Amino acid sequence: MSVIAIIAALVLEQWRPLGDRKVYFAVLSGAADRLERAFNAEQGGHGLIAWLVAVLPAVVAAFALHALLRAASPLLALLFDVAVLYLTLGFRQFSHSFSAIQSALKAGELDRARELIADWRGEPVAPRTREEIVRLSVEEALLASHRHVFGVLLWYVLLPGPSGAILYRLAVFLGRRWGGLGAFGEFAQRALFVLEWPAVRLTAAAFAVVGDFEDAVYCWRSQARTWPDPSAGVVLAAGAGAMGVRLGMPLAADDGQARPELGVGEDADVPALDATVGLLWRALVVWVFVLILLSAGRLLG
Repeated sequence: MSVIAIIAALVLEQWRPLGDRKVYFAVLSGAADRLERAFNAEQGGHGLIAWLVAVLPAVVAAFALHALLRAASPLLALLFDVAVLYLTLGFRQFSHSFSAIQSALKAGELDRARELIADWRGEPVAPRTREEIVRLSVEEALLASHRHVFGVLLWYVLLPGPSGAILYRLAVFLGRRWGGLGAFGEFAQRALFVLEWPAVRLTAAAFAVVGDFEDAVYCWRSQARTWPDPSAGVVLAAGAGAMGVRLGMPLAADDGQARPELGVGEDADVPALDATVGLLWRALVVWVFVLILLSAGRLLG
């Protein structure tokens, strides 16, 4: 049933993309801010309690509701899973920004592309070169595909019902929201690291399988640890190696972030954007195909 729910949610999202998610994130942001104000005493233990209060009720409720619906009717449980996946995964959660940048660069609208990449990354507009915009766009797309698709899929499959998808998405949200709050955010970061450890490696493996396998594995093993966030480094290094492009590297408008070189081969240019789309779709097909095989084996066994 999990494979059917995944395919149905992906098809539904392509056919009827969810509208503006600002309301959805505004609700989560408001709840996270209230918990932070209530529990933040600059102590790690309080951060743990706040994280559990934010995450456990939603995860347990999803598990219990799925179990109740499954007992009443497997079809109702399937529809519930599809609804949760529709909210938590999908390419359309980031593809609009990527496609807009892609169109602007192909039309030679460099200023427009600078505005779009700045808006996507949540930063002031900077005088980026075309190659820098392409590099940043590819990096954002690789990471977004992991967080919105592949990571969600893994934890949806591992845990009962849609509880894993909710757990992962909330962990990502809180890890990023509370990560800069000192001791209070330490547990949120540790929890996210634990959930990301298997997820980023399976994402990287999918990139390697559908791209240049040897270069993807080489970059993954030799370059990922140099990135400031090693989990993100696994995804970026494997993706860059799989496509044969170079990502990372310092930016002309230096923002102080360490950006070691990732990948091998050519400098990233506009064709790398098309290559990124192809890589992500091929990786998704591989994931779904493997899940179908596992489900078939389970039924036959």
